[in-house]
Amino acid sequence: MTDLLTLQRPDILDSDSLTPLEAIARAEALLVRAEVLTRLLAEDDGYEPATLDFELPLRFKLSVVIPVYNEERTISRVLARVKALPVNTEIIVVNDCSTDGTKKVLDDLAFPLRLEVIHKPKNEGKGAALRTGFRRASGDIVAVQDADLEYDPRDILPLLQPILAKEADVVYGSRFLTEKPKHSSLLHRLGNGILTGTSNLLTGLKLTDMETCYKVFRRDVLSKFEIQQNRFGFEPEVTAKLARRKCRIVERPIHYAARSYAEGKKIGVKDLCNAIWCIVRYAMCD
Repeated sequence: MTDLLTLQRPDILDSDSLTPLEAIARAEALLVRAEVLTRLLAEDDGYEPATLDFELPLRFKLSVVIPVYNEERTISRVLARVKALPVNTEIIVVNDCSTDGTKKVLDDLAFPLRLEVIHKPKNEGKGAALRTGFRRASGDIVAVQDADLEYDPRDILPLLQPILAKEADVVYGSRFLTEKPKHSSLLHRLGNGILTGTSNLLTGLKLTDMETCYKVFRRDVLSKFEIQQNRFGFEPEVTAKLARRKCRIVERPIHYAARSYAEGKKIGVKDLCNAIWCIVRYAMCD
């Protein structure tokens, strides 16, 4: 579907000085991208993309890092929703050595949705995938997005505002600040409460949802430390390291549609125990 010239010179999609043939190739490539995005959104049960109700700085760029493992059923919808954000967005997808059809989906969508796709040769976990993605991010603000449809990318926009207004260095999207949160099992809610409470006790923060996926950072903040945890220990580790560096963290409400373990939820009791260890470990030192 892509013109040979576009494949040979992908930079023509951004260039302002094009030959007539290059201009035609760019137009065709942009048309392909628009058609693919329109089709994916039309297949997404009437999903309505977000609208921007605040002003962005000139040449602002948002980086969205998406770790993915065995999400062939949901990843295309997540990517289309992120791509539909009314913001100049760099989408970095880190495939953590998926064993289902995720790799093919990503390869098929890499050009039409303009993704940077990284296929890891070995499964290491969410933290390791984010570490890889953060190193590639070049946006002014970096956001984390899960690939399982529990979090709605439209909620990313209001998370940008406190940083752009210089009121925060990092913003967490809290599932517990909404009027009618759709949470998973009682056990999962209890575990989240224990982890957030323990983290607050040791860091001095007053968060309601430390375990949230939606963490949005000024990019320079991420350069202040290195992520060490490879799995779900990322959440308490990064929270403790932000607190130790006196970074300003604020929360904003988000929507949440929990899925069950049968549907693919991956966090277990072992991860809960490791998270408690990480809270204590990183609250004391790096």
